[in-house]
Amino acid sequence: MKYTASFKLWHWLNALVVLGLLGTVFLRKTFLSYKANAEILMQKLSEIDIIITIEQAKILAKAIRSPMWEWHIFLGYALAFLMVYRIVLYFQRAVKKEVFSSLSLHKKGVELLYYLLYATLFFMTISGLALAFHETLSISKELTHDIKELHEAAFNIILVFVPLHIAGIIIAENRNEKGILSDMLRCEKS
Repeated sequence: MKYTASFKLWHWLNALVVLGLLGTVFLRKTFLSYKANAEILMQKLSEIDIIITIEQAKILAKAIRSPMWEWHIFLGYALAFLMVYRIVLYFQRAVKKEVFSSLSLHKKGVELLYYLLYATLFFMTISGLALAFHETLSISKELTHDIKELHEAAFNIILVFVPLHIAGIIIAENRNEKGILSDMLRCEKS
């Protein structure tokens, strides 16, 4: 399959953004967990005779990770832009696209998985924007909480897709689609 330069640009920018988003979530849940770091702050400060409450320690821990979380929000805006760009690319491609019914069962399955990915990314974009602008949009605290829960649950689909995508490329490259990776890496005009 020949990929256009526009699609390749979208693909690699999207990969960087998604990996950046995954990275910020990973940091938030591990090294920059406010709960774990609040405990560390309380302990280390008490060693130098400064006593703070757990609430104060959590405020400090959240302040430490705040700049990193700003990157998550910035990357979320980039994802929103890339989703709009992907929709434009889809409609440009739709004119030239193979007819779905003519694809092999395997290719239909792959195509459907990509539609699931795009739907998930679209949902992640909309829910992320709703979370970022919940006050401006007058979204209630309860609904904001529910949106956050769904946003985090949908994250698991992306978390599963990334390694599956990489494994699928490796398998395809070593079986019947030799050159698929080199074609995605080759720079040429569309």
